[in-house]
Amino acid sequence: MDYTSKRKYSNILYVGFASACFIAALFPLLSILYYTLVNGASALNFDFFMKSTPPIGGTGGGILNALVGSAVIVGIASAIGIPIGVLGGAFLSEYPSKFSYYVRLLAEVLTGVPSIVTGIFVYQLIVAATNHFSAWSGGVALGFMMIPIVAISTHEALKLVPSTIREGGLALGVSRAKTLVYILLSTARAGVVTGIALAVARVMGETAPLLFTALGSQFLMHSPNDPTTALTILIYDFGTAPYRNAHVMAWGAALILLFFVLGLNIIVRLASRLKVKGEI
Repeated sequence: MDYTSKRKYSNILYVGFASACFIAALFPLLSILYYTLVNGASALNFDFFMKSTPPIGGTGGGILNALVGSAVIVGIASAIGIPIGVLGGAFLSEYPSKFSYYVRLLAEVLTGVPSIVTGIFVYQLIVAATNHFSAWSGGVALGFMMIPIVAISTHEALKLVPSTIREGGLALGVSRAKTLVYILLSTARAGVVTGIALAVARVMGETAPLLFTALGSQFLMHSPNDPTTALTILIYDFGTAPYRNAHVMAWGAALILLFFVLGLNIIVRLASRLKVKGEI
């Protein structure tokens, strides 16, 4: 066998092996999507989105209180985690030092901390101090989880910006801070926004921190200071109940949560691609 034929067959072998690995990785994802869709579709109706959850084991009701609770909690988390994370990542990128090195190391360690540890910390910090569960404390817990994720993704996105762009802004007399905000972050916005979307998708699926902070409630919240449920808490409570109708509602809530996460990632990626094409 000559060298050309050997390379040809080796290429076919490697492509086949890579394709097999891709299918093996894709199969669990498609299985989850299919199983959630089949089991959750039967729960979807008008009342499912417009009514609050019944007591576990009860009939009727919906997930309106969980939808509102999730939106408020994730909104509070985003208000805390996104600005701090973006500014922290910008600091790591533009002001390298021994201090920033240890900050980056700390951020990487925090991304691996179990979420339940964050929940216990915020429980002692807010809930135990005020003797009150609330959506606000749940948002703070998820916000703490978002900060290191957003900071690291922002740092990596800014590292990909060519140094000539930074030097050009400084050469024109623009201050370092304005160069960072108006030029570098604008150039790296696709990567920054993608990191933010991944952080939001990550915290939307968290349950443990909310069990320690937001607690859960079958009633519709009226202020962020009220205890509230979220989609993940509802899935946990109803999914572990010994009632068939509770399982159907848990599958329906899981399907809605899955659609939210997938939709968020798809929209952000499409928007990022459109921005990049528009710039080119």
